Amino acid sequence: MAYYSERLDGIFQALADPTRRAVLQRLSRGPASISELAAPFDMALPSFMKHIRLLEDSGCIQTRKAGRVRTCDLDRKSFVAAEGWLSTQRELWQARTDRLEQFVLSDRRKGK
Repeated sequence: MAYYSERLDGIFQALADPTRRAVLQRLSRGPASISELAAPFDMALPSFMKHIRLLEDSGCIQTRKAGRVRTCDLDRKSFVAAEGWLSTQRELWQARTDRLEQFVLSDRRKGK
């Protein structure tokens, strides 16, 4: 359970930043080099690399080095835990709102 919780924490921390979300969105189209990923952002490469390290540590991406080029790729398996958690939460809240709707409608029928 602790591993599952830590995994979710890492994924949601990765998703909490707009730069990291943009990197993940770009990687959803396929692998890219660090320089390609960094190009749209107005920040120094060491600052950008902190984002890459966090994404890698969270399990959202994998990197590999060939010569002087480091390439990043999305690790789609890592999002299964987040998807499962979100699905459970969605079901929980849908059930609650359904019960609330039934309560409100029953009160209206009773004339309250």
